[in-house]
Amino acid sequence: MKKTAEIVIIGGGISGLATAYNLAAMGMKDVVVLEKGYLMSGSTGRCGAGVRQQWGTEMNCLLAKASCEIFENLNEILDYEGDIEFKQGGYLLMAVTEKEVEQFKKNVALQNSLGINSVLLTPEEAKEIVPDLNIEGILACAFHQKDGHANPFHTMIAYAEAAKRLGVEIYTYTEATGIIVENGRIKGVNTNKGDIYTDKVLIAAGAWSKKVGAMAGVDIPVRPERHQILVTEPVNHRLGPMIMSFAGNIYCQQEPGGEFIMGHGPAEHETYSVTSSWDFVEEMCRKAVRFLPYLKNVRIVRQWSGLYEISPDAQPILGRVEQVEGLYVATGFSGHGFMFGPITGVLMAECILGLPTRIPIDKLNLGRFERGELIFEPSVV
Repeated sequence: MKKTAEIVIIGGGISGLATAYNLAAMGMKDVVVLEKGYLMSGSTGRCGAGVRQQWGTEMNCLLAKASCEIFENLNEILDYEGDIEFKQGGYLLMAVTEKEVEQFKKNVALQNSLGINSVLLTPEEAKEIVPDLNIEGILACAFHQKDGHANPFHTMIAYAEAAKRLGVEIYTYTEATGIIVENGRIKGVNTNKGDIYTDKVLIAAGAWSKKVGAMAGVDIPVRPERHQILVTEPVNHRLGPMIMSFAGNIYCQQEPGGEFIMGHGPAEHETYSVTSSWDFVEEMCRKAVRFLPYLKNVRIVRQWSGLYEISPDAQPILGRVEQVEGLYVATGFSGHGFMFGPITGVLMAECILGLPTRIPIDKLNLGRFERGELIFEPSVV
């Protein structure tokens, strides 16, 4: 293992690998990524992998739009011989309360002003897009055709292979056990396989970011939430877009192979457990059949769990940490790290290299919590 590096990135998920690739592509020659397990063993490998641009804050809209544009060209950008399987079947968001209808109107107006061509639909118009949709209880819908879904495993492999070709060293089963700070400056990282001396560290450790930040004496205010997902047997294609309800607390999509993937909100807060529960299956099936009644005859194949790292305002925490020179964070995605991953990698590389970021991220830095400048995102499951 290397003893020195220009930067050590803690976390081998999409945020860490995308940043490593972009740093190397922009000219940094000595980049190290540490992953305590195997690549994709954390949240990226357990996510639903949806990619949507329909958000309720300007910042998230901008991040999602830029990320989606990268996803559209990622096979070519990373010179990937496989396919990340980015399919743009759209997202159909369902409002089931009057409050949601009003929020959707605001969201669509904001999105349209930023070049995201979402539309507000009546339930009857939504049924033209999803003929099997049970519109009872649905008051309105929002739709954007360019939203979609990618394969997280192929996406991660593509980033890892491209990063390695540019000289990035990726160490799996290598856990950061400490961050060396002297006189307010980063000096290195302790690992279970030895120390690496560096003056720059990026914490991209997802739900574990708070624990890693504490190693440098920094409080990163994220908490873990367990979220569960199930997948069905493959059946004939009947669902084009992903359907989602914030108030109904559900998302459901059909994969290219015919399987349905679906999930809903957390079983419990403040846990690192990734076990699965029968209660989730019962609740998930009840919610899914409400909107797509034909699913009652489709068999479940398996289920799994992963962790969201929830920030206090459900917005990412990005940028330089003011308290410690040379320390950076990319975390707090609140369940949306995969869809923001490609643009996160670009922005963090620009930030670390001291370049102007193509999307201003100053308002997303860690200091906003101390300043009380939170930006609450209303559109999350």
